[in-house]
Amino acid sequence: MELITKSPEETEKLGAALAEKLLPGTVIAYRGDLGAGKTAFTRGLARGLGCREQVTSPTYTIVNEYLGGRLPLFHFDMYRLSSADDLWDIGWEDYLDRGGVCAVEWSENVMDAMEGAITVSIAKLDDTTRRITIEGGDDFADLSL
Repeated sequence: MELITKSPEETEKLGAALAEKLLPGTVIAYRGDLGAGKTAFTRGLARGLGCREQVTSPTYTIVNEYLGGRLPLFHFDMYRLSSADDLWDIGWEDYLDRGGVCAVEWSENVMDAMEGAITVSIAKLDDTTRRITIEGGDDFADLSL
């Protein structure tokens, strides 16, 4: 499925709509350039899961945990990792076993660990407009803004 969002708020709203359909153990593999809106989408995921904490990019921490919703949200940034082996070394399997949602920015750096993931590709069309493509998992054709 492909949707166009016209603002960061719409990108967040789409993330929230997707979150309502997610099950424990879901992995979301993001694709998109720097500044595309991956963290904005994750803010929406958090809101849709019922997390009220402030969502920030985990660029320097590698993973941020948001535990206050119906499912925990683990927000990863793999930009500084060079392979899936590095991901396993930081406890990826433990996060998968915790029954939450793992949202992975720069997933292309750890593709070997993304089997079965829902892929969310975000393309920046201009300063505020994004083309968001969601593939894998259940049929999300009924998602709307």
